[in-house]
Amino acid sequence: MAKALGRTVLTKISKTLEDSGAKILRRSELHGLLAEHREGWGLPKNVTLNVFVTTLVEKTAMRRMVFDLPYRRETRFLWGTPSPYEVILSLKPEGYFSHYTAMFLHQLTEQVPKTFYLNTEQPPKPPPTSGLEQERIDAAFRRSPRVSKNCTIYEDRQVCLLNGMHTGRLGVIEITGSQGERIPVTCIERTLIDIAVRPIYAGGVFEVLKAYRRAAGRASTNRLAAMLAQLRYVYPYHQVIGFYLERAGGYRPAALQLFRKFEMKWDFYLAHDMGETECCKKWRLFIPKGF
Repeated sequence: MAKALGRTVLTKISKTLEDSGAKILRRSELHGLLAEHREGWGLPKNVTLNVFVTTLVEKTAMRRMVFDLPYRRETRFLWGTPSPYEVILSLKPEGYFSHYTAMFLHQLTEQVPKTFYLNTEQPPKPPPTSGLEQERIDAAFRRSPRVSKNCTIYEDRQVCLLNGMHTGRLGVIEITGSQGERIPVTCIERTLIDIAVRPIYAGGVFEVLKAYRRAAGRASTNRLAAMLAQLRYVYPYHQVIGFYLERAGGYRPAALQLFRKFEMKWDFYLAHDMGETECCKKWRLFIPKGF
């Protein structure tokens, strides 16, 4: 069997992989390549897929990457030097990067986040039939936030797979990475919304505030307000965003007024489970004491 996968054959296989441009393959894709090129590579029929894959990993530049997710195991075979974004996106090809990862890609943080956030949208759901009640808002935000447990490790960093609400990929753009790869990511305005809604995925409220400061002069507050209206959140996140814009500085008073125009009917919270708080009356918003 080893003779069938000798140096000459391995050279032919490597050239096929190089010519294909494939950087990340599933086992099923390797099975397809074996079936398509077996005769051209000169491989006998008794070379099984297991032998083929194992030999490539042991004798060529191919690397096996196993992702141990809570409910399943995903294996990818890497050829060449795909970027971390390409590898992680292979777990959910329909997904896009968001939250702290989007902050980093848009240079809205000085930190190098230790977690990649990849968001995949859920199917559309009917709008809720029940309205808000102050007691229910208070109870919800006294509790710790729910966080995704669908996480794994890639190299030395965590990968967190999020199931976001259906938005029709609102505000998702493509940028070019350092290796020339195309990276789907939320735009600056959508990122500012997402991190205001889920600061737990953005390094916390202080990091969110820094992101708003760094976005001043780059983010369109008109687009931000329009996008927020399209998202139709049940909770009054316009109060959170307006507060961040004002506290960050660098935004015109007219920009703040865009968010004052939204209905301000409820007392709301900057984040879940903040401990001791104080109230910013202008935005009817509870914030951490001393924030």
